[in-house]
Amino acid sequence: MMIKYERPISLAARWARRIARLAFGLFVAALLAHRFGPLATPNFVALSALSAGLAALAVVLAIIGFVRLWQVAAVGGGASFAALVYAVVPLGTAGYALSEYFSKPAIYDVSTDPVTPPPWIKPPNAPQGWLKRSAEVTPADREAQVLAYPALTGRRYEGALDRVFQGVKTVAEQNGITIVAQEGVENAEADLEDMAVKPADAAPADSDPDDVPIPLSRPEIVTGEMPPDRRSSDILLQGEWRTLIIGLRFDVLIRLREEAETTFVDMRVASRYGGHDLGLGAAFADQFLHALDAELLGIAGD
Repeated sequence: MMIKYERPISLAARWARRIARLAFGLFVAALLAHRFGPLATPNFVALSALSAGLAALAVVLAIIGFVRLWQVAAVGGGASFAALVYAVVPLGTAGYALSEYFSKPAIYDVSTDPVTPPPWIKPPNAPQGWLKRSAEVTPADREAQVLAYPALTGRRYEGALDRVFQGVKTVAEQNGITIVAQEGVENAEADLEDMAVKPADAAPADSDPDDVPIPLSRPEIVTGEMPPDRRSSDILLQGEWRTLIIGLRFDVLIRLREEAETTFVDMRVASRYGGHDLGLGAAFADQFLHALDAELLGIAGD
């Protein structure tokens, strides 16, 4: 007489697959709604945390399913494996975010000039939701930035302001920065003093030497209520940038300042939501400045 062995079924493995599918679907839906739809970042973070929690529960149940498979040969090995595969994406994203959160300083605003950072043309304003942050960047935040990113500094170029300005606009477009406000763009136009004098405007060689124009005093430049970190000759470009995959929003400000025969470029990047940018702001600023170096190759100074 033939005895047929009935293998038990692991309910833990089956539930692990169901919950992992739910976690994966929730994360993908939240990601698409945040990247291409109206879902705000605080809501996206909350849904991502929920999906990561569900994925962690699925992993625990999947491990139980593997244990039952080993002990009593319970059916459910495939379901447990599928649960682990589904859980990789939400858990991997949450794990990366946590590692950056604890390894990077808790700051949301970085600048290549931590002493006098470029001032915003339009101060960023967005509803923070439950991702609260301090309204002002403190000196302690700037000190933390300097300690964490000592190589994040501005760039000096041995070129005219208009040439560097064109390079900045080109690199900004290539890096997905949408310009929303600008000031001082007229400073990039060629000075009248540098323009060639037309022959018709030149004084005739046989003119009466007695008709010499009387030089007048230089007119005073009225600066008004300009802040101490802003000069009348500066060019400010403010824009918005989003990360490629998740679509996290950042505000970007670029300052060009002409100094003697050189042009100095500073940059400021601030996360729009929350008090921690996970190091993305400094990484983007460094990426942008290296791209600007390549665009202006041959005129870079110290």
